[in-house]
Amino acid sequence: MTTETRGDSLMLADLARTLLHASGALGLYHRWRNARTLTVVGFHRVLDPADPRWASCDPDYTLPTTLLAQSLAFFRRHYNVVSLAQVVDASRGVAALPPRALLVTFDDGWADNAEFALPALREAGVPAAMFVVADAVGRHQPFFQEQLVSAWRRGTVTVAELARMLDAHGGGEGDPPAREESLPALRAVIARMEDLEPAARACLLAPLAGRLDDGRRHMVDVEELERLQQGGVALGLHGKTHIALTRAPDLEAELSGARDALAGHLAAARPPAPAMSFPHGAHDEAVVARVREAGYALAFTSVPVLNPARPTVGWLLGRTGFEGGTVVDARGRFRPERLALYLFRRPHQRLA
Repeated sequence: MTTETRGDSLMLADLARTLLHASGALGLYHRWRNARTLTVVGFHRVLDPADPRWASCDPDYTLPTTLLAQSLAFFRRHYNVVSLAQVVDASRGVAALPPRALLVTFDDGWADNAEFALPALREAGVPAAMFVVADAVGRHQPFFQEQLVSAWRRGTVTVAELARMLDAHGGGEGDPPAREESLPALRAVIARMEDLEPAARACLLAPLAGRLDDGRRHMVDVEELERLQQGGVALGLHGKTHIALTRAPDLEAELSGARDALAGHLAAARPPAPAMSFPHGAHDEAVVARVREAGYALAFTSVPVLNPARPTVGWLLGRTGFEGGTVVDARGRFRPERLALYLFRRPHQRLA
């Protein structure tokens, strides 16, 4: 197929998507197919492109403010947006969810969620949930993965330099890290660093501390947590340290310890978090069992499925996220038909 032919095919496919959405056929399909489901959408960062943090954020995990607002309007048009409390009640059989229910969630605990996402949620009249890393509350710098992406985008570190450091350190397991200067190559290096023990990784990165710190505050503080709660954003946990729970040396600290730490931040007599999402989406049967034993009412995965909601929703729930590139065209314009096709056709699956 020639480049010209491929371009024509893409244009025809795009036109077909647009016509399906404009005709109302996609909406009818969704109302029929997904009437008895809960869709959970997962976001991370939200920034105004004019904000200084935009230029060096991780582009795969950050939405511009305009795209979040457009997504929220789409959700209100096609779904009945529900709160975390409603989902908890539905899981316990207290009250059924409305047809085509949707829950909006945010992971990690980014300060920009209070600065930019909260006003958009209020404007749209949409509740949400934020899953917070307990030890990150009040901290300026983000997790090492995001620090490395930011430093690479600012030009203060290179993939080749990080790869050499890994080689000198023993490199962890697997193939040698890529050395091309690209975001996928950087992610390959980061994945290798994730295989290291936390203490070894901290030792490896210590010489770069001055270049990784951009001098800005990225993580949510206590005042912002309280403001989010007052604005209709329920709080849950995303672990204590953000380590994948399948690798955690102290799983109790990541579960009960995280909940107690968040309660301490908020000076709450009782832990305020009835639910958690798995850091990095990592979980197995043993982790799931421990999470349930720790008393969490719900656990959220990164498995991109729609959750059956009749007669009740399950305890273990799938979530679907999307990058900005999933729902915009080449000119950066929001395309609701792309989001419709992306969300409406997710498989239905009860995880537990």
